[in-house]
Amino acid sequence: MCHYCGCREIPLIKEFIAEHERVTDAAGDARRALDAGDTARARELVAFMAGELETHWRGEENGLFAVMRQDPEYAAYVEVLVGEHRDHGDRLRALDLETGEGRAEFDAMVRELHQHISREEDGLFPASLTALSGDEWNLSMAAWREAHPGE
Repeated sequence: MCHYCGCREIPLIKEFIAEHERVTDAAGDARRALDAGDTARARELVAFMAGELETHWRGEENGLFAVMRQDPEYAAYVEVLVGEHRDHGDRLRALDLETGEGRAEFDAMVRELHQHISREEDGLFPASLTALSGDEWNLSMAAWREAHPGE
């Protein structure tokens, strides 16, 4: 993730990054649990990841992504990210961590998730600094709040 553009200081982007970090931390913990033979703990962590990602994606897609996809310059980029959300969600729900094949699928999905996060944090988030108006930031933050009631 870049540290030069200042997007990390925007409250909404800060929230998205914190969610990314919780998910990638849980993925690492799940991998370590699998390595230790604790499949039950790994399943709990994958379920946490799925829940965290569901609200995270809803906040992104209904807010920042919806605003940015209105600009033809970003529309295709956003569509790829949304497609990856669907793919990762489907794959997380279908994982069978009891099998070597399922564990390999988890590892592959986590690598892809890291790449996805990089495209958001190093591409879309910095671009949002210059692309969004104040009203668009407000709409984006309202969508995040709607996806995270009580936070």
